[in-house]
Amino acid sequence: MATQSTMLALGTPAPDFALPEPATGRTVTLAELTGPALVVTFLCNHCPYVQHVAAGLAALGRDLAAQGVPMVGISSNDVVTYPQDGPEAMAQEARRHGWTFPYLYDESQEVARAYSAACTPDTFVFDADRRLAYRGRLDDSRPRTDRPVTAADVRAAVAAILAGEPVDPDQWPSVGCGIKWRS
Repeated sequence: MATQSTMLALGTPAPDFALPEPATGRTVTLAELTGPALVVTFLCNHCPYVQHVAAGLAALGRDLAAQGVPMVGISSNDVVTYPQDGPEAMAQEARRHGWTFPYLYDESQEVARAYSAACTPDTFVFDADRRLAYRGRLDDSRPRTDRPVTAADVRAAVAAILAGEPVDPDQWPSVGCGIKWRS
């Protein structure tokens, strides 16, 4: 069943994190993700909504990096119930899709809770001061539609931040698989 994002309040400071990146074994922290904006997106391996946008996420990550904007993906699913979302599979998934951004593992699920993440994908864009400027969908594409994955909504938010302009406050929630919380 599809779940909508919770639409965390704009202006909220980016919650801190230090999470492992299974593909490299290193720990990535919020503090090291410097740049004029930051994109954080909650993902998982098995979700058809994430599979639908995977190539678009790869393109977005490359384009943002070229603009000096860091991006991270975070998987917070319960891997006891969904072992296909575990760290080894995460590293394989990142390679398979050509994701050049860090894909981090939130085993405790504390980071997802701090961000009020609800679904996959669930995307958050922060400004240079790490205040929330955008949250919600990548774009209007969904599985089984003819609309291409462009990440237009996220790209527009980042472009506004880079231009020093306000981000359009008319934002749409993301829709995807609900995060699989531990009982």
